[in-house]
Amino acid sequence: MDAQGRGRADDMDPADQWVLNPNTGEYELRLGHSAPQAGVPSPRRPRSSDAPPSGRGRTEARGRTQTPGRSRPETPGRAVPPPRRRRGAPEEPLPGRRGRRPAKKASKSRKVLLWTGGTMAFVLVAGAGAAYFYIEHLNNNIASVSDDGASTGGFSKDKAINILLIGTDKRTGKGNADYGDAGSVGHADTTILLHVSKDRSNATALSIPRDLITDIPDCPTTQEDGTQKIIPGTRQVRFNTSLGQDGRTPSCTMRTVTELTGVKPDNFMVADFNAVKTLTSAVGGVEVCVGKDLDDPDSHLKLSKGMHTIEGEQALAFVRTRHAVGFGGDLSRIGLQQQFLSALMRKLKSNDTLTSPSKMLDLAEAGTKALTVDSQLDSIGKLKDLGLELGKLNTKNLTFTTTPVIDNPAEKVKATVVLNESTAPQVFDMIRNDVSFTAVKEQKKKEAAAVAARLKGTKAPASEVRVRILNGGAVAGSAQETLSWLQNEEGVTKSENAGNAPAALAKTTLEYAPDQADQARRLADLMGLSGSAMKPGKSVTNDQGLPAMTLTLGKDFEGAGVSLTAPTKAPEGVQKSTADKVECAK
Repeated sequence: MDAQGRGRADDMDPADQWVLNPNTGEYELRLGHSAPQAGVPSPRRPRSSDAPPSGRGRTEARGRTQTPGRSRPETPGRAVPPPRRRRGAPEEPLPGRRGRRPAKKASKSRKVLLWTGGTMAFVLVAGAGAAYFYIEHLNNNIASVSDDGASTGGFSKDKAINILLIGTDKRTGKGNADYGDAGSVGHADTTILLHVSKDRSNATALSIPRDLITDIPDCPTTQEDGTQKIIPGTRQVRFNTSLGQDGRTPSCTMRTVTELTGVKPDNFMVADFNAVKTLTSAVGGVEVCVGKDLDDPDSHLKLSKGMHTIEGEQALAFVRTRHAVGFGGDLSRIGLQQQFLSALMRKLKSNDTLTSPSKMLDLAEAGTKALTVDSQLDSIGKLKDLGLELGKLNTKNLTFTTTPVIDNPAEKVKATVVLNESTAPQVFDMIRNDVSFTAVKEQKKKEAAAVAARLKGTKAPASEVRVRILNGGAVAGSAQETLSWLQNEEGVTKSENAGNAPAALAKTTLEYAPDQADQARRLADLMGLSGSAMKPGKSVTNDQGLPAMTLTLGKDFEGAGVSLTAPTKAPEGVQKSTADKVECAK
């Protein structure tokens, strides 16, 4: 029995929550208490006096269902069984048939038990039916487009998760035609790469500026008629043209992000202006702070200094404004959007939302209608699984940061930006290597310390290092390239190319026996390997029959002499904030 029907079981039928809307011709879920529909008798609690005269309930039910030219009234969306003879009531034998042997009278406790069990079974079946139709309703809300092979094939529960969140400037939907460029095809004006760590202890939301100058690769794209078309890439253009321009779909933005960061997204979600309005209204608004009076006629935002709860049109104005904050550019707006998303995350994780069935249902409706997802994420079941993984996060370990950029030196009037090559690669490396931007659990610190300890100690001379090199996912020829570099430039003459590894690895590893630790430390130092890449184990036999270590080059290998050590913290100067803190826009 649901909370709304508690105490009114004699009036409420779970199936009655689905009501035909005469205006749309579709069934809708009515969560509030509804009166029984016309023609459908309300179920009543059985009383001893309710037993029908001998045989009446049964024969009348048969008469109603079998009389030619007459049918029992039906309620759309539910089947009402005919009245049944109460258990224990005598049955009138039909003509020509022998009467049944009188049944033993059930005890009062047994009658209560049977009645309760039957009622509960009916409620569960009816509730399951309503849930099934509601889930189908949500599934029908979801819009999806092909990922065109640009993703990993979908997130996994046992791996780190990378979701690409794209906000477009397409002016579809009620009340949006007057915003900005009414004829926009829907560019990638807000793009966030959300990385969730493998152990779900932390996450990083990396904003990518729309005006970043970058290369957009060729994009195989599924057309509306199902045919395939390769949209040619373009060099040195704004990032936001990776979507919408020349018919590009979100899969093109996905490929552009992979080229830019080295991170291949698992899935994508696309939101338009309506998403901001409907999602904030579904949760009853989000609380934001402004450090000064804001008045932006372009975005229609007008807020006084202090805390405000915003939703709908006002929330959209908040995330769109840029002239009223910071330096008035897109980077200032990114900071504002990060503050807004932090506030939304706090509201979603709050008890005020999680314990409100109406808000959760409104959120499910708004979310499934407002978002366009990739073809690997096109059902409410998959979205639920993703939501459960994201729900494990603590907001204090969700870091918002922005791709490090500098003004474009090729422009006199600064309108675009380019990567800051001194810090951006380190930020990308941290995400690729699942390194947190925040301090997490003490246990993780201890584990990191134990891993780092593998690098401490004596190092054998390079001439004493004996190693076999395998290619486990690096580009072809990497094992031979590494062999030549080690022998000719680093003095590791006791090394050999052992060909391809039996399986591909994401990261390069060095396996060694305990008595080879000093050799392992020397090779790790030469290769730029981290302690996590060093795997204590056993030695193997090389071509001369002597014990040797095994170096397996993974997909992260970028060339001989290129360090493979992942950064342990964000570079100096990179701005970041966590979702648990309230910050005021200025």
